[in-house]
Amino acid sequence: MSDQSPPPGWTPRDPDTPAGFPSAGQPQTPQKPRKPAGERQARRAAKKAERKRKRTGWRRLVPTWRMVLGALLLLALLIVGAFVAGYLLVHIPPANAAATAQSNLYLYADGSQLARDGEVNRVNVPLSQIPRTVQEAVLAAEDRDFYSERAVDPKAMVRAAWNTATGKGTQSGSTITQQYVKNYYLGQEQTIKRKVKEFFIAIKLGREKSKDYILEGYLNTSYFGRNAYGIQAAAQAYYGKDVDKLNPAEGSYLATLLNSPSAFDVVAHPQSRDRALARWNYVLDGMVKKQWLPAAERAATRFPEPGKVRPAAGLSGQRGYLVEAVKDYIVEHKILDEKTLAEGGYRITTTIDKRRQNAFVDAVDEKMVSRLDPEKRKADRVVRAGGVSIDPATGKVVAMYGGIDYTKQYVNNATRHDYQVASTFKPFVFAAAVENDSRTQDGRLITPNTIYNGDNKRRVVGTRTPYAPENEGQISYGNITVNTATDLSVNAVFAQMVVDVATAKVKRTAIGLGIPADTPNFDAGPAMALGTMQASVLDMTQAYATLADHGRYTPYTFVEKIEKADDDVHLPDRTPKQAVSREAADTTTSMLVSVVDNGTGTAALAAGHPAAGKTGTGELDRSAWFAAYTPDLVTVVSMMGQDPDTGALESLYGALGEDRIGGGGYPARIWAQYTKSALENSDPLDFDLDLQPGAAPSPPPFVPSSPEPSEGEDTPESPPPPSLPNRPGRPTPPTGGQDQGGQDQGQTTGGRTTEGDTTGGRTDAGTSTGTSTGTSAGTSTGAIAGTTSGSTAGALGGVTGGLRRRPPSEYLE
Repeated sequence: MSDQSPPPGWTPRDPDTPAGFPSAGQPQTPQKPRKPAGERQARRAAKKAERKRKRTGWRRLVPTWRMVLGALLLLALLIVGAFVAGYLLVHIPPANAAATAQSNLYLYADGSQLARDGEVNRVNVPLSQIPRTVQEAVLAAEDRDFYSERAVDPKAMVRAAWNTATGKGTQSGSTITQQYVKNYYLGQEQTIKRKVKEFFIAIKLGREKSKDYILEGYLNTSYFGRNAYGIQAAAQAYYGKDVDKLNPAEGSYLATLLNSPSAFDVVAHPQSRDRALARWNYVLDGMVKKQWLPAAERAATRFPEPGKVRPAAGLSGQRGYLVEAVKDYIVEHKILDEKTLAEGGYRITTTIDKRRQNAFVDAVDEKMVSRLDPEKRKADRVVRAGGVSIDPATGKVVAMYGGIDYTKQYVNNATRHDYQVASTFKPFVFAAAVENDSRTQDGRLITPNTIYNGDNKRRVVGTRTPYAPENEGQISYGNITVNTATDLSVNAVFAQMVVDVATAKVKRTAIGLGIPADTPNFDAGPAMALGTMQASVLDMTQAYATLADHGRYTPYTFVEKIEKADDDVHLPDRTPKQAVSREAADTTTSMLVSVVDNGTGTAALAAGHPAAGKTGTGELDRSAWFAAYTPDLVTVVSMMGQDPDTGALESLYGALGEDRIGGGGYPARIWAQYTKSALENSDPLDFDLDLQPGAAPSPPPFVPSSPEPSEGEDTPESPPPPSLPNRPGRPTPPTGGQDQGGQDQGQTTGGRTTEGDTTGGRTDAGTSTGTSTGTSAGTSTGAIAGTTSGSTAGALGGVTGGLRRRPPSEYLE
C-alpha cells in the first residue's frame, strides 16, 4: 500500500529533523536563543532578593500570611492544651466554709469591742418545697435560659467584661451554675485564679449533675440580705413565712434582692425604693416574656411590702447603726463585696471614738429624747434625730447618731437621703461665688459686704425660670449685705445669688466639697439655693469638713483597718485634694462665724469654742438642721419627722410642745453640748482665715448731722420697720426692745424654738457684721441688681418705733 499524499499546502517533516526545528524546504523562523541555565538561576535569585529588599520600613513589621496562620495554629493548640489540663487538674472541692460562716468583729478606734454582727441564718429546703413560680422568678432575674444553656457561657462572660471595661457598669457574665459554684465551693473574692477554678468546676458540675440539683443548691446558698442565706431564710426574714407560702409577687421581690441584697431592701434603704421597684418589674416582665406568668395576672400584681427588719439583740442601741454604716462603706467603696463580707471572719477596726460616741448619745438624750412625751403629745411620735461628727484634718468619722435604737428604728437617720437640707446649702452658693469671682447682675464682685435686695417674694432676675421665693415669716428686709443675709438666712438674697454665680457652677462646687453627684433632687435651678436636694447628714458633714479644712477635701472613712487571719485588706486611697481655694472656704467660714455670733445659730455659743455654722429648716418643717464646726471638729445634727407606722415624712409642728422646730433650737443645743464634751480636753482654737479681698467688715456709713425734726416729723435716717405679717401659729411681734425670755438658751415665749433662737434671751440690738453697712433710705436701683429705688434696710436699719434691730427669732429661718 502506497503512502497517501499529504494535503495540498502541507510540507512534510523530515523524520531526521528534531521537533521544533524547520524541515528542509520549510521557511526558516528566527528563534530566540536560550540563555544558559546558570544565568537563568542567577536571574531568579536576583528577583527574589529584590522582593525581599522591597519589605522595608513598616512592611517589615507586617507578618506574612504564613506567619499569621502559624501563630493561630499555635494559639489554638495552647488553648486546647490549657483547657484539657485545666479540666483534668481542677477537681470539684468540698463545700466552702460559708455554710458555717463566722461573724465579723467590729472594734472602736481604741481596740475595744463595738459589736459582732451575728451568725449566719441558713435553712436548706428541697426544690420540691419551693413553688414553681418562685423558681421561675429567680430564673427571670438571673438566668432565663438556665435549662437550655450550657454550664458556662463564654459569650456572656466576654460581653460582661467588655461592658465593665467600657464603663457601662460592673456586670456578671456568670450562669446560675457558675454562681452556685462560687457560693458553695469557692468564695466571693474577685481574682483570676478563682474565676478559672469557677469555670472548670462549673463545666464538670454541669456534666455530672442535673439542672434541678444545681438550681436547688443555688437557691439554698444565695445571700438575700438581712443576714439570710437561702430562699427559706429569706422568706422568713422579709415576709415572716415559709418559702412554700410565697406568692409570685413576693418571690419576685426576693429574686430582685439577689442583684443587690442590702441596697434593694426598701425598708432598710428607702432611698433605693425606685431602683428596687424597677428591678422587681423587670423580673415580672421577664416571667411574662418567658410565658411563665399570664399577662393579666402580671397586670394585677402589686408590690408586696416586706416586713420590718428584725436585727439581732446584740446590735441594739447605736451599735446596729454603726455596724450597718461600716458595712455600707466597705461595700460601696469596693473594699469587699457584700457576699464576701457576709461570709465573716473579719476583724474591722473602725474610726469611731468611744468617748465621743457616748457624748453624742448623751447630748441627744438630754437635749431631746428625755423631753419627748408621745402619750401626751401625738407629734412627739414622729420625732427622730441623726448626727455625724468628723475630724476635718483626717476625714475620720469619730461619732455618729443613727436613731433612738437600731432594734426600734432600723433606718439610719445619719445616712438616709430623703429629707431636704434646707438653708444649710446656702454656704455652698457663696463659696462658689468666691471661687468663681462671680458678680451681681450689674457687675459688682460678690463679697460678704455686697448689697442685695432681701424683699419677700422678690422676682429673681437673670433666669428664664420664673422664681420669687418667700422669706421665712414673709419678711421684707430691703437692701442688706450678704453677711447679714447669711446671719438671718434670707431666701431672696441667695436665690438671686445662685443665678448670679450660675447654677451649674454652684452644683460643681457642692460636688467638689463632698456632696454626691447622684444626690436625690440635686437639680441645678434657682431653687437649689434653698436646699431642695436630699443629701444625708453624713454627706453634709463631709462638705462642711471641706470648708473647715480651708477648702481641702479629704474623703471620709469609717474604717481604720480590716484583717482576716494574718492578712490585711487593702483600703482605698484617700489622698486629700483642694476642692475650692482657701480664700473661698475661709471667707465662707467667716460669715458662718457671724451666724453663730449674731444670727440664727447663737445657741452654739454654749459649746465654749469659736464656731462657724448654719441653720436650716426643711419644707413644711419636716426637718431642722444645724451644721457647724470648730477648727478641729465638724458636726451636723438634724431632727426629722417620720410616721413610725407608715414611714411617711411628717411635719414637726407641735413636737416637744412647740409650734415649730428650727435648726437654731434643739439641733443647735445638741450640737453645743456634744461639742463641749467632745473637746473638753482641748483648748479653744480660733479660726485662722485667709479672706477674699474686700471681705473684711465695713464700718457703718457716715450719717451727717441734721437739724432735729420738729414735733410730728419723721426722722429721715430712720427707715420704716420690716413687714412682719401675722401667720397662723405665730405670735404677734413684740413692740419692746427686748427679746422674750426663754428656757434653755434662747427658747422664746410660748415654748417655741426656731432657727432664730437667741442664747439666754440676749438681744441683737447691738451691732452685727454688716448690719447697717451701705443701707439707707436713699439707696437706689443702681447699687443693687434688680432692686427697687428707695429700698431700705428695713429690718436692720436701727431701732424705730420700739422695734429691735433685727426681727424676733420666730420670724427667722
